[in-house]
Order: sequence, then structure tokens, then C-alpha cells
Amino acid sequence: MRLDLRHELPFVSLVLRYRGASLVVPDVLVDTGSASTIVAADAVSAIGLIPEPTDILRTLRGIGGREVVFTRVLDQIQVGERSLPRFMVEIGGMDYGFAISGILGMDFLLQAGAAIDLGRREIDFPAS
Repeated sequence: MRLDLRHELPFVSLVLRYRGASLVVPDVLVDTGSASTIVAADAVSAIGLIPEPTDILRTLRGIGGREVVFTRVLDQIQVGERSLPRFMVEIGGMDYGFAISGILGMDFLLQAGAAIDLGRREIDFPAS
């Protein structure tokens, strides 16, 4: 799958499936420096991924500052041809000053067996 470079950063699109609904999420940063995968609350509210009274909120800290998120287990997450069932994501505001709808973190990259080739600007999943 081709990586789309913007601002010298690699982006992909995700397909999320949750409670029978499916959504394509564009503008997702591939980030080997992020332990977890996070999606923007605005991007996923259309398929019912909204905070629920029983959700536990967590505060993430990183180079971009702090962010409050809640977690949800998706039915499936997909990048290119590689999908993982029952995958947990974090959902938050993601106001970083530029167009970004999510971060594809090491949790997905490791489980999916991702191979990132920056020379070719591609992400592949040879272990799938």
C-alpha cells in the first residue's frame, strides 16, 4: 500500500468496522513513535463511536502535549488488504494544528506484521 507523504510525514487511510457500520478514515499518520492507535472523535462519531457513561477516560502524554481519550474495541480495523479483528483504539480530539484523523501506532503495526519501506514509500504486510 502506498504511503501518502504530506509535510514529510507518512499517511494512510483506515477502514473501521463497528457494530455493523463501516467507515473509511483518511489522513491517518503512520507513527512508529506512538505505542497505540488513536482516531479523531469527529471522524468516527457517524458510526456510533461516541463516549458512553461507563467509559473510563485516560490522559495521553506525548510530544504534542496531553489529550484525553476513551477506548473502544472495534469489530475490525483494516489498512490496505490487512485487517485485524477485535482491535482496541483510543478516541480523542486530535487537535494538532493540521489535518489528521488518526494515528496508526505500534500496536497495529506489530500485530499486523507491517513492513515500512520509506525508499519506495510503501507499507506492506508480508506476514499476513
